[in-house]
Amino acid sequence: MENQHQARVCTYLNFPGNTEEAFLFYQSVFKTEFVTGGIQRFGSMPADPNQPPMSDAIKNMVLHVELPITANHILMGTDAPKEMGFTVMHGNNMHLSREPETREEAKRLFDELSVGGNITMPLQDMFWGAYFGSFTDRFGINWMINQRSNPNNA
Repeated sequence: MENQHQARVCTYLNFPGNTEEAFLFYQSVFKTEFVTGGIQRFGSMPADPNQPPMSDAIKNMVLHVELPITANHILMGTDAPKEMGFTVMHGNNMHLSREPETREEAKRLFDELSVGGNITMPLQDMFWGAYFGSFTDRFGINWMINQRSNPNNA
């Protein structure tokens, strides 16, 4: 039986290397605590034999962080290192992240919202235990669909 999680809506922010600074600031303003293990680093990612080894500077960058800003809204963030092919600029620095309860709902949302848009990552099982995909819809809005399938890997 598939593990189920309550659906959430999250705002996902991309930074050019100062995610930790930004989220420590947001934490001081919203007076909440980081969830899902605190600040996660690129160095905790499994090694990818198809990619060159990461520098120590990148290993220390923020892979993922979550901060509740209301009872039902999570602010998420990541560093987007140029060395990994990312360029953060106005327009790609924010995504709406929808976390549906089931894999079927994830696929439905992804398939319907991405019609006429640009898929940047097809839905697929990811190392963090989720069924994930991202796209820009036909109106220019960036979306992430992240169905969390394992309660130990949010």
